[in-house]
Amino acid sequence: MANSLHPLLSEQCQIAIERIVSEHTGARWEIKDFRDMNEYSSHRSAILSGDSYPIFVKLSRAANGLEQFETELASLRPLSSLSGVRIPIPMGSVSVADDVLLIMEGIQAIDRTPKQWQQIGQTLAQIHRIKGDRFGLDTHNYFGPLYQDNRPLSDWTTFYAERRLWPRFIGAIDSGNMPTDVIKSMEKLIMRLPDLCGPDVAPTLLHGDAQQNNFISTAAGAVVIDPAVYYGNPEMDLAYIDFFQPVPVDVLNAYRDETPIEPGFHERRELWRVYAYLAIVEVEGVSYLPQLTNAIRKYL
Repeated sequence: MANSLHPLLSEQCQIAIERIVSEHTGARWEIKDFRDMNEYSSHRSAILSGDSYPIFVKLSRAANGLEQFETELASLRPLSSLSGVRIPIPMGSVSVADDVLLIMEGIQAIDRTPKQWQQIGQTLAQIHRIKGDRFGLDTHNYFGPLYQDNRPLSDWTTFYAERRLWPRFIGAIDSGNMPTDVIKSMEKLIMRLPDLCGPDVAPTLLHGDAQQNNFISTAAGAVVIDPAVYYGNPEMDLAYIDFFQPVPVDVLNAYRDETPIEPGFHERRELWRVYAYLAIVEVEGVSYLPQLTNAIRKYL
């Protein structure tokens, strides 16, 4: 088997993986093939195949890795049960020595044509049809490796300031990666939010990290992965679809065919991305400071 140095191919990990998948399928399942997926995930990960039924496994060595993976599974389930979108079949999470593994169905991706891009827009609209009473969620979860406070509030502007921007802003400051002038500008931006957040919206079920790589295109349609679910402003998800790479107009056009996009969204797009810019500065360093600085300046 290739890539024998990959941590998921340690004897302990293989035993745990084979046991969990065998219990799930009700038949003996053994690893026969391995495909490294590290470049597609923020975790060490792979697709493993037996005689049938490929699975996707990712590994964490974070102190709270088990909690992160369990909350990820807990975010996937309401997306499926409430909105009916496709998700990978979850099998579970398990601790193996110093590692934590998350195991789920392996999805066979296909290349994207305009149809597949349209399906991403339609899937996002399907999620956004579900409305709630307040912004937030009854449980916390994680945005990447970062704790995401979802305690509900009745007002979106207040929620975005108190539950999203302030925690990430403080984290970015504590990381030592925020210059003094950017800190002062960020404070001014948060104070200006009531004038910037646009029209009132109903609390809407969100993917929470809807960048395009968190949708897998398959022959049966788009499959949703890696959510950070809460009820919020649907423009948050729309702003993140092309966060890392451009997407064709098919995505938003297909979304708009299902549900309207508020006028002024494109002017507010960078405001919603400030949350992710702060998170990247907090975790990875100064590489995204230019994007953060430009976004802040846009609204001051």
